[in-house]
Amino acid sequence: MDKIKKLGPGLLFAGAAIGVSHLVYSTRAGADYGWGLIWAFLIINIFKYPFFEFGPRYAVATGETLIDGYGKIGKKYLWFYAILNTANMFTIQAAVTVVTAGLAAHFFGITGDIAIWGSSIIIICSLLLIVGKYKLLDRLMKFIIMLLTFCTFLALIIAFDNSNELPPLIQVLPKGTGLLFLIAFMGWMPAPMDISIWHSIWSVEKQKEIKNISLKDTIYDFNVGYLATILLGFCFIGLGALVMFNSQIEFSNKGLVFASQLIDLYTLNLGESFSTIISLAAFTTMFSTTITTLDASPRAFSKTIQLLTKTNTNYYLFFLLTLSTGTIAIFLFFQSEMAILVQVATVLSFMTTPFFAWINLKLISSKFMPLEFQPKKSLIIFSWFGLLFLSAFTIGYLISL
Repeated sequence: MDKIKKLGPGLLFAGAAIGVSHLVYSTRAGADYGWGLIWAFLIINIFKYPFFEFGPRYAVATGETLIDGYGKIGKKYLWFYAILNTANMFTIQAAVTVVTAGLAAHFFGITGDIAIWGSSIIIICSLLLIVGKYKLLDRLMKFIIMLLTFCTFLALIIAFDNSNELPPLIQVLPKGTGLLFLIAFMGWMPAPMDISIWHSIWSVEKQKEIKNISLKDTIYDFNVGYLATILLGFCFIGLGALVMFNSQIEFSNKGLVFASQLIDLYTLNLGESFSTIISLAAFTTMFSTTITTLDASPRAFSKTIQLLTKTNTNYYLFFLLTLSTGTIAIFLFFQSEMAILVQVATVLSFMTTPFFAWINLKLISSKFMPLEFQPKKSLIIFSWFGLLFLSAFTIGYLISL
């Protein structure tokens, strides 16, 4: 029970990660390529692991967030993050919320207006965060992750049982437009690298609730969350491969249409009786991402502004309301441009991955990190290999344009 009580930031990480990357990209990877992109799925999760792990490690060692650490290394890094966050946060929030809205409209069947559903979900999540703050988010995520895991595993078992022919295990390297999909898939798998910053923020908040959390407990919490993202990612690839591979269905970029296609195709293959389970798993997946993203971006922005202006003013509520209002405005006035906005956000997330990987490694190896908390030499060496891979892949993509 003590271990469960100390869980929190790792599950919030999982809640933020298990969203568009899993429900949309992993499912499409399975639907379009069968098991053919398992190589990309495994490689990106393995090579990104240490850079995500450095977030909670730094937080437990110093009691500070990664943003504090960036400020110590150089103010220019704070400015870079502030600019990047400004460019991305509205688009990412709208991207995850529009999928949630589509699934909610399909699940509850009240109205098909994405703008109404999207705005309602943003308002509900905002109220939950304002009233409950971190404690409510922490407790809510434990329930959501358990429910999500149960529903997803059950759906995968049923899919295996109902499948007459398994997709081939031959691994493939997409070309042409498929390469852009691969970039987006790997860029958001298991999550954009800047979520390591969010994780460090949640870890600091957890330390306020539970004193004297050890490094061992922190890494255990992170590993539980990270393992959950990998297992569920594999499940969604499996569901896409077993249920949708060679279905000849072209997925829509519109949230409601995509949600209906996804749920209807699962229901057609798994049976009408499992429609509720699939719908609940899908909606739970995206709702967890929506609320964690809505919480994390304002926290990160508030901390960044505090450090840049050297003030102690908490801007969380201001940025929460700003993000909520901006996202609702996108639903109302820029809904037709959502596909382009999402594509820009995913590619930008991939291209900035080497930067965040490098700065996290730089910080964790610096004089600002207590020696007793620094990673083992083997993990540092592995991190350099990971950084080389991520950089080479990004350069390769740019050359191919």
